[in-house]
Amino acid sequence: MDTKKLSDELSVSAQVMPQDMAALKQAGFRSIICNRPDGEAADQPSARELESAAFSHGLEFVHQPVVAGKMSDDDAVQFAQTLKSLPKPTLAFCRTGTRSISLWCLANASTQPLPALLGAAKAAGYDMSGIVRRIANGGRTPTHLADASYDVVIVGGGAAGIACASSLLARAPDLDIAVIDPADIHYYQPGWTMVGAGIFDATSTVHTMASVVPSGVTWIKAAVTAFEPAENAVILEGCRLVKYSRLVVCPGLKLDWERVDGLTETLGRNGVTSNYRFDLAPYTWKLVRSMRSGNAVFTQPPMPIKCAGAPQKAMYLSADHWHRQGHLRDIDVGFYNAGGVLFGVADYVPALMEYVRKYDAKLKFQHNLVAIDGPGKKAYFTRTSADGPAETVEVSFDMIHVTPPQCAPDFIRVSPLANAAGWVSVDQGTLRHNTYENIWSLGDVCSAPNAKTAAAARKQAPIVAENICVDLGLRTRQAVYDGYGSCPLTVERGKIVLAEFGYGGKLLPSFPAFILDGRKPTRAAWWLKERILPPIYWHAMLKGKEWMAAPDVR
Repeated sequence: MDTKKLSDELSVSAQVMPQDMAALKQAGFRSIICNRPDGEAADQPSARELESAAFSHGLEFVHQPVVAGKMSDDDAVQFAQTLKSLPKPTLAFCRTGTRSISLWCLANASTQPLPALLGAAKAAGYDMSGIVRRIANGGRTPTHLADASYDVVIVGGGAAGIACASSLLARAPDLDIAVIDPADIHYYQPGWTMVGAGIFDATSTVHTMASVVPSGVTWIKAAVTAFEPAENAVILEGCRLVKYSRLVVCPGLKLDWERVDGLTETLGRNGVTSNYRFDLAPYTWKLVRSMRSGNAVFTQPPMPIKCAGAPQKAMYLSADHWHRQGHLRDIDVGFYNAGGVLFGVADYVPALMEYVRKYDAKLKFQHNLVAIDGPGKKAYFTRTSADGPAETVEVSFDMIHVTPPQCAPDFIRVSPLANAAGWVSVDQGTLRHNTYENIWSLGDVCSAPNAKTAAAARKQAPIVAENICVDLGLRTRQAVYDGYGSCPLTVERGKIVLAEFGYGGKLLPSFPAFILDGRKPTRAAWWLKERILPPIYWHAMLKGKEWMAAPDVR
């Protein structure tokens, strides 16, 4: 664990993991402050998990979540009070340590000289030049001054952001483009279902961010905290400002684990797992291959969620393994869905129902997971019906695969870019913001009523790139998005129902039915998912090669 000492009382570090607590205790720390809000990244443990691990090693733990760059005077005062109350020495951490050390600098701004604070930060390896204005200006950020300026700024370095940057460069190589993302790692998240079934190795879903950012694009390794669209400015952690001519917003969505009471304390143990987190997908496979009998529960929260088919994919692949091993007759499989249908596009339901019957899976609609008792192996659902009040249903499990509730990231929901539901408000055809004409959005965070899948982002990225070029006068015909999304429903090892559809549930197959009929389980679709789509993702989509993704222009 790489800790940086600021004083005899306080050190800071990047993300702490539960398994780090023993080493921190041995290093002499007596208390921990976590300044990172939950749900910022898919591989991030929750504060409750960290608190439990800290307490088990005799460390005091305080969670003071601070959205990066939004450190108010009150936040700094609270940090100082918390630090004063804890046994020393204390370790404070966030994603990189920048928030924690920024809080420390702000908390001490009135009692220590600025050079002393900056010197201590520099000695610890942190550059606080971006926060000097905040300290000197009483926490106020002058929006008329910028640290950098670009033709196009893209917020988010996931599938949508990298694909959009590459598609822009393919059309206009001279554009000055910046991608803003704090993550060191870029994940191929569609592969995690296959990891949870023992088909893919988890490492195959990981590349470094540096390796996927297109050559010629500036990568700003920081978190965005706020938007000033009237000033064409993005505010970063440390209160730095980046100006833009055009802005693309695609930071993905937030996995809101905390909305299920008791879930974060038990994730990764007690038979509780989820393919929606990189570090937990291997645990899914561990549970599946070790299970011989008992109750297997699979959940799906209210929409919208990323890859709406993923919750049932986990069920099908698990049940298929048990079927092949001869254990399925001793395992009760239940699919608890907060919605009222198995899949939102009716054309694919008959094929899926054949597998529901094959695996004798019990479908429980209008059941929303609200609480979980891991050690007690109990899950609690709110069941609703049209003709009666909601009631709580208790379900025992030996294994439970949880799909977490999902929402827009906090810094998006509170921004002027968001609609009433918290998503970036866009025209569903052009993906242009409904209020700010030089802003576009795509991927999971935008308000377009399409399925939130990587396949949707693959289609959206060229459309946004094309329309930005129209706005720049480099193209003449506006591109239109038809809502395309794809969900390869892995109904068994070796067969997939390839759901492809657009707005209103309209079927949008990529291949003629005589080659691949997506309404039926086929080996061809499995071959596409297992062998073809991963290299297309890494070597085509992220490289601006728009194979079968050319935009529809008017």
